[in-house]
Amino acid sequence: MRTATSLLTLGAATFLSACAGLPAMPEMAKPFSQDGLPDAVKVPAGHAVALESVGVGEITYECRAKAAMPGSHEWVFLGPMAELKNRQGAKLGSYYGPPATWAALDGSKLTGSQLAVAPAAPGNIPLQLVKANPAVGAGLLSGVSHIQRVATQGGVAPASPCDASSVGKQQRVPYQADYIFWKAA
Repeated sequence: MRTATSLLTLGAATFLSACAGLPAMPEMAKPFSQDGLPDAVKVPAGHAVALESVGVGEITYECRAKAAMPGSHEWVFLGPMAELKNRQGAKLGSYYGPPATWAALDGSKLTGSQLAVAPAAPGNIPLQLVKANPAVGAGLLSGVSHIQRVATQGGVAPASPCDASSVGKQQRVPYQADYIFWKAA
């Protein structure tokens, strides 16, 4: 009996010492929380997070004359083009527009309408809450009711001059944002 116990103890010690050289297990990601968000962009009660993604891409702007102000010009938002990835970096699909469209690699896609925005840190596009239209195609985006754009980085209109000499000029501005997809709970 002592021999069996000794062998078991020796085996456990060998196993533990072998594991000591392995990297630590990664911490489980904390579920997304709306606690720090402005009320305007919070998803209503009765919904749960279905998918978290990170969008990395560009927003295109074009220099145009202001319609109501002769002689004045402004950078006008034309649309985004971004790749959507999960938290581990695997590609899930894309985001583009107009209209605002999220498309998953499995063929499901949806469009949406903006419900609200809230300011982000200076130099970053605003936080946003979108009401999703029913998804086309069965898959990852089926049943999504709301989409939040949070943790925005960059994407604001160019700082370069927009005047009569640059009308029609387009500029792409890099941006990143988390897109959180919600379904009815």
